Amino acid sequence: MIDADPDQALAQEFVQFTLDTGALRFGQFQTKAGRLSPYFFNAGLFNDGASLMRLAQFYARRLLSSEVAFDMIFGPAYKGISLGATVAAELARRGRNVPFAYNRKEAKDHGEGGAIVGAPLRGRVLIIDDVISAGTAVRESIALIRAAGATPHAVAIALDRQEKATEAGRDVPYSAVQYVREQLHMEVIAIANLDDLLRYLSARADPALASYKEQVQAYRQRYGARG
Repeated sequence: MIDADPDQALAQEFVQFTLDTGALRFGQFQTKAGRLSPYFFNAGLFNDGASLMRLAQFYARRLLSSEVAFDMIFGPAYKGISLGATVAAELARRGRNVPFAYNRKEAKDHGEGGAIVGAPLRGRVLIIDDVISAGTAVRESIALIRAAGATPHAVAIALDRQEKATEAGRDVPYSAVQYVREQLHMEVIAIANLDDLLRYLSARADPALASYKEQVQAYRQRYGARG
């Protein structure tokens, strides 16, 4: 049966892809917030040409279906550099050619100098990263973009964990993605989220996956953000 919602169908395809490549794993993993998570997503494991190209295709398809407006792409160091570059190339292949830039962690004081590499930051800028954990990287990118006189407009990520953020060591009701949307007033486009992962696990008859579903569902109930 074909999913009537193309974005949900894309999300299910993406979950399968992450499992096939090993970028999504089940087990027991400690998050930055100190929580024990039953799953772990590591975009750094898209570490060959074929998987990175496929990942860029997922980003491009999701961005084009979202119809979000942007004039260029910014990839924050470090993971965002390869993501932004390959997504820009894939969008160009699909007829949407936009400039691309990224930042250095430390400004260069020789040669062309500066902290920004690539096209000048102008117009509405789309930030591309793998996840938003605390919003710190997004805030740093926003500051760089604004300092250049451009407008930070939207963020594209691979996976929205949909879990509560932490502030001063305490859980807050909203997620890092919700913070970016509601407090920083920027649109966030995710290829998939935790609910999509649960849908994927629910649709499989594999007993092993069924046990993972229970663990992921329990984690969602305990740490899931509102909405």
